[in-house]
Amino acid sequence: MDAEGTLRERLVDAGVELVLTEGSGSVGLREIARRAGVSHGAPRRYFPTHRALLSAIARRGFEELGFRSVAATRETTDPRAQLAALARVYIAYARERRGMFELMFRHDLLDSDGQAGAPAGPRLREATRPMFEQVVALVARCREEPTQSSAAVTAAALWSNLHGIAELWSWGSLQLALGGGAGEEPDDGPDRIVEAALDAHLGPAAS
Repeated sequence: MDAEGTLRERLVDAGVELVLTEGSGSVGLREIARRAGVSHGAPRRYFPTHRALLSAIARRGFEELGFRSVAATRETTDPRAQLAALARVYIAYARERRGMFELMFRHDLLDSDGQAGAPAGPRLREATRPMFEQVVALVARCREEPTQSSAAVTAAALWSNLHGIAELWSWGSLQLALGGGAGEEPDDGPDRIVEAALDAHLGPAAS
């Protein structure tokens, strides 16, 4: 990687750290520059706007989630088992990388199609679409959906369910709803709820 690429990555690294420690609302070009140890004008060479900067940080999150997903699904070719593995990775990422998870799906704040004029900036859409397309393909195999569009609707419903589980579990709401006390967590974590969600959208697993 050349010096220009290295500096861009340093700026994104600083942004990720800021999101994880203080939330996406604290991310600004000047603060990123300060943390990266460069002049306050340096980030604008790569991120002309705040949306462009947030999009680059979010893209890093999708790359991280993608690497985890590949590792989690490598051990099986069964589509339902792969979906279960993806679901566990998704919820674990939400719990471990809270600020990043919240930013990644705020497309009202992000620039999905480009990065606001940054010529070398990768498109966020290139990082976000593969994840959903993988879920659609696995749902189609599980359900033997007759069309791609029907598989996409089922996949979207399943994703919405899993996203809700991730959010509510991170907030502690599901634990309370299931009879646990504040801060208490069952030994199997949210796994039973994930299985219930898969059953609801795909039908019971074959015995």
